[in-house]
Amino acid sequence: MIRVAIIEDDPVMQDVLANGVDACDDMIVKGMADNVAEATGMIEAGGYDVLLCDLGLPDGNGTTLIRQEALTGRDTDILVITIFANQNKVLDAIRAGARGYLLKDERIEDMIEAIRNIRRGGSPISPIIARQLLGQIRPEPSAPPVLMASPLSEREYEVLNLLSRGFSNAECAEVLTVSANTIGTHVKNIYRKLEVNSRAEALFEASSQGLLARG
Repeated sequence: MIRVAIIEDDPVMQDVLANGVDACDDMIVKGMADNVAEATGMIEAGGYDVLLCDLGLPDGNGTTLIRQEALTGRDTDILVITIFANQNKVLDAIRAGARGYLLKDERIEDMIEAIRNIRRGGSPISPIIARQLLGQIRPEPSAPPVLMASPLSEREYEVLNLLSRGFSNAECAEVLTVSANTIGTHVKNIYRKLEVNSRAEALFEASSQGLLARG
């Protein structure tokens, strides 16, 4: 059973998320908060596996709460669900400890599946957000790209590029005509070599190192 906590100030969206979670046999809502003050106490109490966190809250920034949860050291997966596609907000949330980033225009069915995905070790990211991260490494038109030596193998680099475009592990397996288990192994190797724990962190680190500028 996946225990879910929700931080969301919009009562309509909060109900959509809570009802979507409660309708599933494999997950349950363990707590809800609609502002930073309430959420701070909820995080201190713990007792959940996945934290859904909005960024724009009436009394502060959700990134503060993401950082608070990450600093507890618990095995909690943090999934941002927000209206903000701004590149700086995306990167701030990832740096703070978010392992996934979805926009509120996603279907509720996709959000629910993202909760399962992130708990299985995935890092669900809206495609537009993946493009935002890729935008980090676009070279200036007048300057040749500066590339760093990649620590990844050619196949790992292929997998990383597919992940950066929003492909799931299963879709990567189909494109590369290998098994899902093989893709899982490549993903684990990518995380280990880049010293990260999630897809979001991997894309950010790869962007920072200029790895996605290859090819």
